Amino acid sequence: MDYKDFGLVNTKQMFANALANHYAVPAFNFYNMETLVAIVAAARDTHSPVILAVSESALKYMGDDMLRGMIWGLNLTPNENVALHLDHGSSFESCVHAIELGFSSVMIDGSKLPFDANADLTRTVVEFAHKYDVSVESELGTLSGIEDENTQSATSSYTNPDDVVNFVNKTGTDSLAIAIGTSHGAYKRKSDDEELRFDILDAVAKQLPDFPLVLHGASSVPEQFVKTINEFGGKMTNARGIAPDQLRRAVQMNICKINVDSDSRLAFTAGVREQLATHPENFNPRDYLNAGRENIYANCVDEIKNIMQSGK
Repeated sequence: MDYKDFGLVNTKQMFANALANHYAVPAFNFYNMETLVAIVAAARDTHSPVILAVSESALKYMGDDMLRGMIWGLNLTPNENVALHLDHGSSFESCVHAIELGFSSVMIDGSKLPFDANADLTRTVVEFAHKYDVSVESELGTLSGIEDENTQSATSSYTNPDDVVNFVNKTGTDSLAIAIGTSHGAYKRKSDDEELRFDILDAVAKQLPDFPLVLHGASSVPEQFVKTINEFGGKMTNARGIAPDQLRRAVQMNICKINVDSDSRLAFTAGVREQLATHPENFNPRDYLNAGRENIYANCVDEIKNIMQSGK
């Protein structure tokens, strides 16, 4: 399936535009119809490019045919600048499968491998993907935290700026995810005083001027959603994300794609919990699912405008 048949685009031009105009393209993960519709509505209403990110476990949950049916149902056009992206592809085979389904962008995550093995795997994916004009993202350095089946690690390692030019030249990758202190999940920092390693980002950006850099594990974990979840029966003590001002600073230093997953999960869960708790007589799924969808929409609009600065 050719992604162009869905009205999708790859990420090459959207990243070039982001770098030239100092904003980031949001990559919002989705898992079902409600989360997908909320994300696309927010992007359309703000006239922002957007990357629809799907993890391997989310794809397994939705199923190939259902995912393609939902993308068809969006009635996208190329001028809307929407990409469909495999998030944290774990193997060459998973990336091939996504490309054959109609994804316009794939990430091959070899970050836990030794440098040479990571480069070899990435180059193999790039050679295949570029035959179909599909963009490839790769990663150097490892993020800690847990978010999905194939995005979990108890330890982290920062990206070595001395490695990045060699890696990009060896692989031909279109964008590079780097590790500067972000992490997966809703428990990203132990205190509000922790800062990202902007010295590493600065060194990488100097080594790769005008090259698209990516931040994973960069949800801000909005306090209002955590508070609502806890108020209505949840247990999310000490959930803490990346401060928006730090993310905005990163955008000015060649970060042109920021991944957001936990924020959407929190927004959706907060909406559903509050709706069920305040309307215990309600058993209509449309009502409580819509509450979650509305929360995701509002959060995406806010992050597009105030963090990514990609809207118009």
